Amino acid sequence: MLRAAGVVAGYRRGVPVLDGVDLAVEPGHVVGLAGPSGCGKSTLARVLALLMAPWSGRVEIDGAPVRGVRYRAPRAQRIAIGVVFQQPRLATDPRLTLREIVAEPLLATGRGRDARWEAELADRVGLTAELLRRRPHEVSDGQLQRACVARALALRPRYLVCDEMTAMLDASTTAALAGVVAEQVSASGLGVLAVSHDEELLAVWADRVERPWAPDPDASAPASTRATA
Repeated sequence: MLRAAGVVAGYRRGVPVLDGVDLAVEPGHVVGLAGPSGCGKSTLARVLALLMAPWSGRVEIDGAPVRGVRYRAPRAQRIAIGVVFQQPRLATDPRLTLREIVAEPLLATGRGRDARWEAELADRVGLTAELLRRRPHEVSDGQLQRACVARALALRPRYLVCDEMTAMLDASTTAALAGVVAEQVSASGLGVLAVSHDEELLAVWADRVERPWAPDPDASAPASTRATA
């Protein structure tokens, strides 16, 4: 389970974006994270993706507490989580071909190229051999995001954080990539955090939708987690 417990985080000390947030992503499930712009969705995604350290609270991966972020986190924890960002052009090196983008994590972790696995990933996300030879400026946002999804799956992570993954895509590409992720959930037990403002998409894609910043409608129930914009 990928879990945030009592997470407080922000960008300026004394002004938290997240204030005591709890969230759990179970293996084999897609958990939607919904809410209006500015409520803290992307901040929570960054914390769970080990890209940002919380001020307090903790993050756990399969029961083990996370002790650092980015390259200060143990390698086994870093590669357990894949990430797909909202804007693929900001998340890729424009000098690389799509084939090289897909293979980046393999090279970064010293595993070396794996042509068969790279070809399988490209096929899963719908990238042809001709597209794989192109660079980001030569493809559409949807085609580049397909490469980013394949890259996020390259190390066979146990969890995937999708931060507004489909916000810049057309309906057909959105459906295709959500389908790719859903297939991986069924095939390998991948746990997915799907961050989106698209409630209709989450209603179809996610097993459940969390809104940890929403007021608790039942005062008699345990206090819900809270976040401030």
